[in-house]
Amino acid sequence: MAQPAKNGELIKVPNTLKAKIGGRMAKVDKEAIARAESALQSLSCRFDDWIATETSKLEAAHDKVTAGSLAQPEGRELFTVAHDLKGLGTTYGYPLVTALASSLCDITLSQPIREKAPKDLVTAHVQAIRAAVNSNIKSTDHPVGGQLCLELKKKSEDFLDTI
Repeated sequence: MAQPAKNGELIKVPNTLKAKIGGRMAKVDKEAIARAESALQSLSCRFDDWIATETSKLEAAHDKVTAGSLAQPEGRELFTVAHDLKGLGTTYGYPLVTALASSLCDITLSQPIREKAPKDLVTAHVQAIRAAVNSNIKSTDHPVGGQLCLELKKKSEDFLDTI
């Protein structure tokens, strides 16, 4: 197993990955992928409604935080809804919402962070997501939406650097 080398010993580690994953992976079923993409395309006419519903959930969670505290369970609920939007935004054709929700998740990730998070920064994220959905601004390349996203991300990073 070990071979002498000029300035040391070369050790060849056996590749046990194949045994761990159960041998060779099955070939990719291109027809199944095509069917899934077709199904997704047929549902795409509902994406705007679905993202609006998710945004309403975010606003409801934000209202609870406004009445209470980010450090309470309401703050965890806000994070959960933002995390859902982070995952669904791009799927529903709104990568800008994904980026904004990602930044919101960063500042609401855990209770110690939420305890110190500026409520106005959280509110700005929620309002930006609502504005993007209401105005049908989907891309981070949009001149206003993209700039707003960059600014909120910067403010979030600045806040996180202080804790």
